[in-house]
Amino acid sequence: MIFQNKDRIVFTGDSTTDAGRKRPYGEGLWEGVGNGYVRVVDSALCTIYPDKFFHIINTGTSGATSKNLLENWQHDVVDLNPDWVFVMIGANDVWRHFDETAQHFNDNTPEEYRKNLEEMVARTKPNVKGMFIMGPFYMESNNDDAMKKMMVEYAAIAKEVAKEKEVGYIDLQSDFDEHLKYRYPAYISWDRVHPNWVGSMIIAKKILKEIGADPLY
Repeated sequence: MIFQNKDRIVFTGDSTTDAGRKRPYGEGLWEGVGNGYVRVVDSALCTIYPDKFFHIINTGTSGATSKNLLENWQHDVVDLNPDWVFVMIGANDVWRHFDETAQHFNDNTPEEYRKNLEEMVARTKPNVKGMFIMGPFYMESNNDDAMKKMMVEYAAIAKEVAKEKEVGYIDLQSDFDEHLKYRYPAYISWDRVHPNWVGSMIIAKKILKEIGADPLY
């Protein structure tokens, strides 16, 4: 397992990460880290490794695009002196093309998204043990859906940046696609963007696998 005792691990991103976390920083017991995948990861690590202590911090912000996240990167990531950083961003970069088209048709372009991710890595990688970009996802089984197509495009950009900058990449879309072979999207998300507890478990399971955590059972 890549985490060591007393490591500080920051998870940042949009509402999927935020999940009602505490302000100014999401940390501490119960809902301090939010009621989403970060809480599942935290609980799993405490269960698997009772002899180790990991400082989990959640700085996700509901509604954030990659631009918004970058604007607060110093406060929400760098100033916390993390050992590990996980960033999941991109869903709102895509969503704004569909729900607020008139206001944002010139914003959140693929080029801007790539540039923002590259800047996040540049500000972070030299000072941490490791960094992971978590690809955005859309919980929809119809691959011809317009928003699904764009989300896959942005996830591909995230993967390219991770490879070029030599940081970790966590592909979540493939895990949701596999799950959706058997379940209807509403089973894991009411709007196909915000995961419920089942969706959060899918994300947490993938993270635990990527960091090499021992299985729960």
